[in-house]
Amino acid sequence: MDASSAYQDTLPFSSDALLRQMDGWGLGYRLHNHVPLRTVEDAMAVENQFMVPGEAVLRVKNLYLRDRKKRNYLVTLEQSRGIDLKALGAELGVGNLSFGSAERLMQNLGIRPGAVSPLSMINGVENGVQFFMDVAAREADVINMHPLVNDRTVVMTRADTMAFFERIGCAVNWI
Repeated sequence: MDASSAYQDTLPFSSDALLRQMDGWGLGYRLHNHVPLRTVEDAMAVENQFMVPGEAVLRVKNLYLRDRKKRNYLVTLEQSRGIDLKALGAELGVGNLSFGSAERLMQNLGIRPGAVSPLSMINGVENGVQFFMDVAAREADVINMHPLVNDRTVVMTRADTMAFFERIGCAVNWI
């Protein structure tokens, strides 16, 4: 199975259910359907279609990581930011980090590789995943994110994104 919406019914919380929940909470977003995006390069090729002139957009990449103590982290960074896992571990104050497996990704965030997203904290909160977000989000008008699948992107205002985290009880740690 891939990370597209074709298999969303096999997820603990489907993309459609997430969108209905966000609608119920009165959170605004623009939904875009597209080919499955597996890499930052794939996303860069498609995201220009979502651009609104004058809108400061945060395009993100997301890392599901674990430390030696088996603690889980979701780190959302501006997509062009370079990654040095050793330096990132030091910045987070957690020591050495490594990528979590596909099995742990499903277990802790309820998603498949290729669909990692801040919105997956809807599952991560109850599984003790710690969330870190790039301070660049504080300057963005909107943030592009996958709604648990990689063939859809939601564009949410910073305010609605923060309201989402508040609704699910997710602490945002800024890096």
